[in-house]
Amino acid sequence: MELFEKWESEIRGYSRAYPTVFASASNARQVDEQGRSYIDFFAGAGVLNFGHNNPRMKEALIRFIESDGVAHSLDMATSVKREFIRAFVDTVMRPRNMNYKLQFMGPTGTNAVEAALKLARRVTGRTHVVAFSQGFHGMTLGSLACTANSYFRNAAGVPLNNVSHAPFETTSGCGMGCLNTLREALENNSSGVEPPAAFIIETIQAEGGVNVASREWLLELQQLARDTGALLIVDDIQVGCGRTGHYFSFDGMGLDPDIVCLAKGIGGFGTPLAMNLVKPEHDAHWQPGEHTGTFRGQGFSFVAGREALRYFEDDELMQQTRDRGEMMRARLMTLAQRYHAQGFEVRGKGMIQALDVMDGARAKAIAKTCFESGLLVGPCGVGGRVIKLIPPLTISDEDLEQGLQTLEQAVDTVMGGA
Repeated sequence: MELFEKWESEIRGYSRAYPTVFASASNARQVDEQGRSYIDFFAGAGVLNFGHNNPRMKEALIRFIESDGVAHSLDMATSVKREFIRAFVDTVMRPRNMNYKLQFMGPTGTNAVEAALKLARRVTGRTHVVAFSQGFHGMTLGSLACTANSYFRNAAGVPLNNVSHAPFETTSGCGMGCLNTLREALENNSSGVEPPAAFIIETIQAEGGVNVASREWLLELQQLARDTGALLIVDDIQVGCGRTGHYFSFDGMGLDPDIVCLAKGIGGFGTPLAMNLVKPEHDAHWQPGEHTGTFRGQGFSFVAGREALRYFEDDELMQQTRDRGEMMRARLMTLAQRYHAQGFEVRGKGMIQALDVMDGARAKAIAKTCFESGLLVGPCGVGGRVIKLIPPLTISDEDLEQGLQTLEQAVDTVMGGA
């Protein structure tokens, strides 16, 4: 690690949590230069929904490179972009009767959020956006203004304006009451609260601690957006693309967002890709070339992303994801019951599950013990007190079981069997 410590920026984070040099990876395993194998329950913070070096995608990418496929084309039309768009429309949108334009920007989730915010302000002629407590939307200034975490916000160096934060449903038992209070303020022309350009929401706050909003609360938020002339932006960047056992985290809820932000898992192979689904009437407000970017979807990502969509041509992987999610939750519930006196809680949906151990130092110690035992997990939430589990959806039963056993042992070690 000496070279990294000498030459790489002090900004590096994950290499401090996982102090080894990884050399290879396959599905849910990473192997370091010493030959030690680690089970990956972190999966690139949700990028690797289909595992490291997915064989279907690897084969497709090799064919693409060997045939001199167009790797980079700005936003020109290419055959692989056409195949990705066709597959997304046929596999994801048409079965749901969805009607959106696909906007490619690049290449990460924060780019998707920035474009969504810009367009919402253009459509409505308003500047203000309402985000939510504990939300995470990215690190560039617009998306960072929507992000709630003070550690990230304080690094901006400038005021983060034109965004306010309302309480998320699960914040201090806020529930529907806080949303009703927000409605009252927006409907009172003497409250001093102006209607926003947009509400931006994660249906499951992944980095915020795996906080899950209810269908009822989300539908009320959607209605509030409609009633106030604001757009509803759903940030599905970490919990979309099958993570919850459905393609979208909000499938089956009756939600009809104005804009859906996608990234991370949509690129399939770990190749960077970001895409917004935009209602056509809103997309019409863009002028050609008005929002540009050098990497607005490049060929490698379209190839891998198109292969990823094959997993959604039937329900086999999603049913497996739902089943495994229930199994993961049951195992975490056993741990939470064992340490109920410490207030442990379990939250999640599908294969994003979390154990809230109520203390950041405790969670950090558990993650460190997991790493030393060959398991990669990442703390999140307020004070980093939540252990988040997001293994590849394609993980083998054996690796999933071994990883859960390792986590249980790490918790018991840190807790001293209390």
